[in-house]
Parts: sequence; C-alpha cells; structure tokens
Amino acid sequence: MPLPPPTQQHGAAPSVWQKLKMGAMMGGGVGLTIGFIFGSYSILRGGVGPRGFLATLSQYMLSSAATFSFFLAIGSVIRNEELMSPTMQAARAQLLPPLVFSKAQGAAWMRARWAQEKKKEAPWIHSQ
Repeated sequence: MPLPPPTQQHGAAPSVWQKLKMGAMMGGGVGLTIGFIFGSYSILRGGVGPRGFLATLSQYMLSSAATFSFFLAIGSVIRNEELMSPTMQAARAQLLPPLVFSKAQGAAWMRARWAQEKKKEAPWIHSQ
C-alpha cells in the first residue's frame, strides 16, 4: 500500500494565508460563543423582540463572530510575522553576544557618546 503524500513538512512554519485562516476560525468560534452568551442574556432580560427568538439570537452570534474573526485574523498575522526563520533566530541568539551591559559598561558607553557629541557641537557653539 503506497504512503499518502505529505501534507506539510515537519518544522515548516505556516504561511501567512494559513495564519489568517487559523485566526479567523478561532475568532469565529470565540465570537459565536460570546454572541450566544450575550444574545441569550439580552433576550432573557429584554424579551424576544418583533423578529423572534432565533433571528435575534442569530444576529447577536453572527455579528460577534464576524467581529472577533476579523480582529483575530489580522492579529494572528501581525503577531506571528517574522523576518527570520526560527532556526535562524536560535542560531543568532547562540552566536551573538547578549546586548546586556553592566552599569559601569553602560555609563562608560554613555560618557563616550556624550564626549563624541560635544566634539561635534563645539564648532557651532564657539563660532557664534
């Protein structure tokens, strides 16, 4: 029996379109649930209204699902958009020195920058 073709390589990051769809599906599920809760509460508290129970509840659920899916789809794409692959990020973190300095190193670096800037500003101050 032949093996089925692989659907996705192991370790491969999802594409932007896959992230968008995943965020929209998650947002839709959350929105339907929240819409059901708030719609049911609104119907119990204020009455069914002229359109009926099912129409009122479905309007709450669909509007909430559309809103949540829109924002979660965009948020999942923005939040997960990386310029480097995870492998490259891990290699970079291991190979480059950390960007954390001690107080003494930071103060010496700031004094050197200030001295450099004072040298640049000095001709302007004394020429006027």
